Amino acid sequence: MRLREFALGVLGWSSLLVVSLGVGALMAFLCVRGLPALDARLFFGATPAWDAILALRPVWDGIWPAVAGTLSLLAVTMALALVPGVSCGVYLACFASPREREWIGACAGVLAGIPSIVMGLFGLELIILLRRTFLPQGTTCLLLAAVCLAILVLPVLVTATRTAIEALPRQLTLTADALGLSRPQIARHLLIPAAGPGILGGVILSMGRAMEDTAVIMLTGAVANAGLPAGLTSKFEALPFKIYYTAAQYTSAEELARGFGTALLLLLLSWTLILCAKVLQRRLSRRWAE
Repeated sequence: MRLREFALGVLGWSSLLVVSLGVGALMAFLCVRGLPALDARLFFGATPAWDAILALRPVWDGIWPAVAGTLSLLAVTMALALVPGVSCGVYLACFASPREREWIGACAGVLAGIPSIVMGLFGLELIILLRRTFLPQGTTCLLLAAVCLAILVLPVLVTATRTAIEALPRQLTLTADALGLSRPQIARHLLIPAAGPGILGGVILSMGRAMEDTAVIMLTGAVANAGLPAGLTSKFEALPFKIYYTAAQYTSAEELARGFGTALLLLLLSWTLILCAKVLQRRLSRRWAE
């Protein structure tokens, strides 16, 4: 028994070391190649910064349109997915019957296993169907990409919300029942606030998934030189597609360096989301403890 525990401990620490070394090597490589290109010129090119931010002049050799497109896409995606995903998770944890939990959970599991390229093909086929029926002017756009990404991240929101609520101590619900609270009151005033940090973690994970996905957007509206997004029905640029396009089409070492800088920026944005989530989770935990 001791030998088995020792072997498992060695295996666990070895796996941790391999993963840490791999992540460290990847980060070091991105920093070495991307940090020299991470400056104002990477964002705005030869265009003055304020002119680019205020959309007074176009940006042709910078990634500012891709940054704006990524943030716009993320905002629309979460606006479409947040309420349905969290609401479904609350329903499964608090109100659904065992049979409903089984088949709805199975549907969420199947949806979570769908590759992103399949979701991109679904969006492409959807717009083709709409053009053949009652939307002849329809085309791939920001809204279509956001709809596909919202469907893609729904299982993350549903599972995270359900798991966070079901992980709470059973005594909370029993105490609320003893006080005469109804199920909606228990869910609204007790369970959801207590599970807030876990739900927030699921929201951040879904935001990260939506921000970094490439296969969906390359089939539903992302193009190389669209400029700043003009609206929900317009083409757009995005950081993941910008990285993919640069890696496939670069013609000089300087352009490749900008690609590494873009990749590092996308990673920094993901880290920023994680740090913000940690701060908010701590505040929610302290507020609940008080």
